Amino acid sequence: MTMTKTVRFASMAALLAGAGLSLGCVHGPDVQSGLALRRVVIYRNGVGYFERQGRVDEDEVTFKVRAERVGDFLATLAVIEQGGSSVRSASFPVGVEKDEDEADEPGGGDGNDPRFEVLLKPPVEKKKKKDRDHLENVKLTLDGKQHDLIVGYVAETPVWRPSYRLVVGKAEPGKPTTTADLQAWGIVQNTSGEDWKGVNLTLVAGAPLAFQATLEKAVIPPRPVVTDQGEVISSVPVGETSLGEPPPPPPPPPPAPMAAPGGGATLDGLLQEAKDSDAEEDKNERKPSAGKAGRGGAPKKKEKASSSSYRAYGGAAPAPAFAPPPVAAVTIDRSRANPSGPRNVRALAAVAMESGTTHYDLPFTVDVPNHSATMVLLLSKPVPGESNFLFAPDGGVPDSASHPFRVVRFTNDTAGLLERGPIAVFENGAFLGQGMVDPLPRGATATVPFALERSLAVQTARDANEEGARLAQIEGGALTIERDWVTHTRYTVKNGADAEAKVLIKHSRQYNTRLNNAPKGTEDNTGTGTALVPIDVPAGATKVLDVDERSVQRRSTDWLAPLADDAVKGYLADPRADAAVVAQLRAAWEARGKLRVTLDERDKLNAEHRQLDNQIYQLNSSIKAIEKNKLADPLRRELTERLAKATLRTDEITKRTVVLDMTVSEQSIRFRDLINTIKMVKPLPVP
Repeated sequence: MTMTKTVRFASMAALLAGAGLSLGCVHGPDVQSGLALRRVVIYRNGVGYFERQGRVDEDEVTFKVRAERVGDFLATLAVIEQGGSSVRSASFPVGVEKDEDEADEPGGGDGNDPRFEVLLKPPVEKKKKKDRDHLENVKLTLDGKQHDLIVGYVAETPVWRPSYRLVVGKAEPGKPTTTADLQAWGIVQNTSGEDWKGVNLTLVAGAPLAFQATLEKAVIPPRPVVTDQGEVISSVPVGETSLGEPPPPPPPPPPAPMAAPGGGATLDGLLQEAKDSDAEEDKNERKPSAGKAGRGGAPKKKEKASSSSYRAYGGAAPAPAFAPPPVAAVTIDRSRANPSGPRNVRALAAVAMESGTTHYDLPFTVDVPNHSATMVLLLSKPVPGESNFLFAPDGGVPDSASHPFRVVRFTNDTAGLLERGPIAVFENGAFLGQGMVDPLPRGATATVPFALERSLAVQTARDANEEGARLAQIEGGALTIERDWVTHTRYTVKNGADAEAKVLIKHSRQYNTRLNNAPKGTEDNTGTGTALVPIDVPAGATKVLDVDERSVQRRSTDWLAPLADDAVKGYLADPRADAAVVAQLRAAWEARGKLRVTLDERDKLNAEHRQLDNQIYQLNSSIKAIEKNKLADPLRRELTERLAKATLRTDEITKRTVVLDMTVSEQSIRFRDLINTIKMVKPLPVP
């Protein structure tokens, strides 16, 4: 493919929007000069950077700038001259407005009634608005010698907009689809009032700060009135103290020139290499083909083009979240009519990161007619990708509360950022739908919905409870533990299709929680507050996905409580625990065990004592009731014997309880002494 054909294919000037583009009122160029326009850089914030170049041997260069653009022109004017700067000054006219009350006569207090003053004054003439096409002259004064001059400036221009196509590869039997072809196009609109002919075009995926400047307007700030009131100091002034500092170190040596991503060449070198390669290819195509060219020549040329393309992209990107196999090892089935990429891959834009922003530099010059749009192909390459399903309820799509979307997922393994834009999805020669790609950094994975799938149904249920106990802090004899507030969200997925479905559940994360035992392949997206949790559902089956979220809650507890025992035993069994704290806790817990046994025995005896007291009360009441009944003598004797046994057991319990109280007091003092020496202020990380 020749360079001419490449330019015609890649630019597609005015093919998409040139005919139907509405650009408002027609006006002349914003900037006119004898220097030819050679470079245009379009940003995503409504401004563009323009460079004009030419050979100058005069005393001055005049730019005719639209009046409303003079401020931006002066604020961003940059002059690049081979061999040193020869520009001495830049002059421009300044408009001075007259005061509105100049018509008033001196000594204007004429005593007229204010109610009729408006009738006595002549009508105020409305100020005439400046003609929109009015041009101001900005003159650059030179030294009169011959110079190769480049002048750059920033001016308002429509943002460039991306458009993407994604062709999902054909899945192998029993294996998921893991590759896709990605094409990225850029749409540029020219409303500058002049044709851009043969310019080097660069599209920047970024929006640097750019404000409107009014340097062409004269500004005289109000000044304070100074009066002489003597030299009396009414308050003590506060001084400033600066500490002595050593002299700053010498500046570091200048860094080496930045290399292009993936290689040692610079971006300009890559572009020149692409141009030289295209020129050589055009020359070879014009030659008659040799008899063995079909065998040996073509494959080598294709291999060279592919390697050049990958050098321009900057090498491999970080591995995607779902870890697809290497792209180079997969061959996509193109047996059906899918959108295809360009034959000459060296005609694609060179993608590189410069100063933290992504630049798409076209390797050839393009023409963008005035009041038209041009569509250029930025990149076309295989990327890791797959098609599956996403359950993400959306208020704008009511049925999405119970059915998932069909989605495509792909990883940006290009050398830069992909801006927000529409994407068309194709598979097996068929158009599947359209979606929207959000800004996608290098190495990130996009999940783009494009249709609703009704053969899959999802139900959601949620419950919460408190679980576990961990040692959080021991200080001053006080014990603090951590417990997990656990929320279980259960998604029941039913697959009514005749094929297995991989469903991603977009789970809304609760604030300040962590995922516990998340399934393999889960993507916890901190920035969006969501998590993508995968689940594979066989054909005609139903599966349940349990998303376990936990948040830590701290509380103080008693050393003798069961939760304290669970927390301390868990700490003692953890290999990460502090050895010194473990030794102190083991000694204290041995004493606690003895104290716990004594307390349990005392509690048991106290409970028995209460039962006996109740029994004795009932026996006394019964004996008193049959006291005068002579026929109840046998029963009275039996009740009296039972009362005697209960009283005797009560006396034994009272005696034992006194002993246990003394033992508890001694053991409590020992246990308290042991725990007062323990200090642990940093809990172990949650597993």
